Amino acid sequence: MAWSLVLPSLLLLPLPLVSQRSPWWEQYEHRDTYLCSRLGKVVVERNEAQASLIRSGIRSTTFRYQSPLSGVRYRNDRITLVLRGDILTIEQLPARIDCTRMEQV
Repeated sequence: MAWSLVLPSLLLLPLPLVSQRSPWWEQYEHRDTYLCSRLGKVVVERNEAQASLIRSGIRSTTFRYQSPLSGVRYRNDRITLVLRGDILTIEQLPARIDCTRMEQV
């Protein structure tokens, strides 16, 4: 079977069926699941330079920046992620959503 016939059919798969892992070259060192009050479960994959927020098959990549405020911060042009211990704050102004890290088994 020719790849040209297989590839278009793969692109038609619903997003939740596509792997939720990042490409190997991004080399995320941490992968944590958080429970958010209005969003449900989200996953954050991160390293020292960037983080990806994954929710319902949609990935938003953010980049780390330094701030005098507390927490480890990542942002892009739409959202800011703030990590403080087991709490993740997702800021998409004017909304702020706090999430709690779920236990890893």
